[in-house]
Amino acid sequence: MKTVDDRNESQKITHKWAIVAKDKYMSGWGGATGGASRVAWAIDGSTGDAQKLLRWVSARSEMVNVNHVNLDTYRAPRSTSHFHIYVADASHPAFN
Repeated sequence: MKTVDDRNESQKITHKWAIVAKDKYMSGWGGATGGASRVAWAIDGSTGDAQKLLRWVSARSEMVNVNHVNLDTYRAPRSTSHFHIYVADASHPAFN
């Protein structure tokens, strides 16, 4: 599995909670050839409300199996070929 983590070293400590989902449109090709593409939006405790981000991700038609997870303990399913972790800061559309 290829993992792309956009968090810097300090964010790996502060942004350990995330909303994670399987991207059904990106799965099976490109970086996720032969498997699933999963994506996570990492947040810290002071960045808005996790429920707002959960609703934003859930409303996207390409996102399925949406969950709130702790990235310190989360393990993507074996079928995952590509996993991208984004940082959802205060300017993220879910919080505006």
